[in-house]
Amino acid sequence: MARHGKSYSDAAATIDRSIPTMPAEALEQVKAAAFAKFDETVEVAVRLGVDPRHADQIVRGTVILPAGTGRKMRILVLAQGDKAREAEEAGADFVGTEYIEKIEGGWLDFDVAIATPDLMRDVGKLGRILGPRGLMPTPKAGTVTADVGRAVSEAKAGRIEFRVDKFGNLHAPIGKVSFDLSKLEANLTALMGAVTRARPSAVKGAYIRSVTVSSTMGPGVPIDPSIYR
Repeated sequence: MARHGKSYSDAAATIDRSIPTMPAEALEQVKAAAFAKFDETVEVAVRLGVDPRHADQIVRGTVILPAGTGRKMRILVLAQGDKAREAEEAGADFVGTEYIEKIEGGWLDFDVAIATPDLMRDVGKLGRILGPRGLMPTPKAGTVTADVGRAVSEAKAGRIEFRVDKFGNLHAPIGKVSFDLSKLEANLTALMGAVTRARPSAVKGAYIRSVTVSSTMGPGVPIDPSIYR
């Protein structure tokens, strides 16, 4: 079992995990318990009542966080011609087909990759590199699209992708500890709304089993999951 330092133990001692709380109260506790010397990310962990081994129970989607992520996103757009110019005008950081070869060579200095449909034959071979890192463009995530300008704008505005893992858990960032409580609460509401709407029809019984919020280094604070049922 991992052993935590004194700062973590002191922060954990202020939280009663046996009593799930309301979202605002839980987020307030996360902010108060954060102890790192950097602006920690606030994260949400959701345990879902799904079996990801079945294709019809995989939960994934995207959501635009109304208050943003608090992080400057480096956006790559794999496009050519007019679509490349559209991406540049929208503010993409890297644009062009030459980045396909650069990625094959090990370059990964970006946070979001967007590609136009006509290039997917070439982009597809990057799956073994980008897939495990969660960077592979996909139609379901809205990152394979002809509307590259909109995709870039949404990524800069705070769009994130979420996907359940093989254990039925889902993790996503909702901002920074430095955010006002109202902004964190708005982002949490947006995320949980998207997760709720993504419920597979094949799921029986309780869908959202538990919800926990925490900062990067801090202890988790449980939220009453019945709020989202």
